[in-house]
Amino acid sequence: MQYLYNESAGTPQLILEGDDHRYIFRVRRHKTDDTLYLRNLKDGLLYRYRIVSMDKRTALLVLEESTALEVKARRVLHIGWCVIDPKNIEKVLPSLNEMGVAKITFIYCRRSQKSFKPDFKRLEKILLNSSQQSGRSVMMQLEMAENLKEFKEQYPQSKMLHFSENNFIGNSGPGTIVIGCEGGFHEEEAALFDQDDIIGFDTPLILKSESAVCAAASKLLL
Repeated sequence: MQYLYNESAGTPQLILEGDDHRYIFRVRRHKTDDTLYLRNLKDGLLYRYRIVSMDKRTALLVLEESTALEVKARRVLHIGWCVIDPKNIEKVLPSLNEMGVAKITFIYCRRSQKSFKPDFKRLEKILLNSSQQSGRSVMMQLEMAENLKEFKEQYPQSKMLHFSENNFIGNSGPGTIVIGCEGGFHEEEAALFDQDDIIGFDTPLILKSESAVCAAASKLLL
């Protein structure tokens, strides 16, 4: 763990309790006078605290130093992701977070199942745990779009990851990319994009949606 997230990080004194207290003292085995690093994931600062006292339920921390230290990807990547089974989203979300994806907009595309509804509170908890482990200092943004037409109107410079034999995705590719669900895009959705804005992978293999998302993020960010 690179730091502990706490929304009150930055205050002169801070009390840890509940899950944070159990993790720090039962799992990490910290004790009085140890140093802890905390972030609030809002201001880009890393806060160094000292544990001054503790009991079975709470611990009192005192702020010693704050340092401006942003840890994020060198490029900004926004993914428009047609909604798939939330369980599959949850499996790959930590990897996308570690690679530095800045934002994901979930889109109800023509072939998305309307019964699938991303649980944003659960996803944000997954992102918090991933950020603490990877050191990422800026939270990934999450949002929803009702359909691909609405998304394209809001982000007109976006590209579509689809079948393309001439325009392959590379590490100097787009800042916003749309990735389909199982079954790919409906022809009416593909028609929303000019041919020059449709890109593909240089492979004859067909990737699942979550594989394509990870492959695109790694090519564009790493």
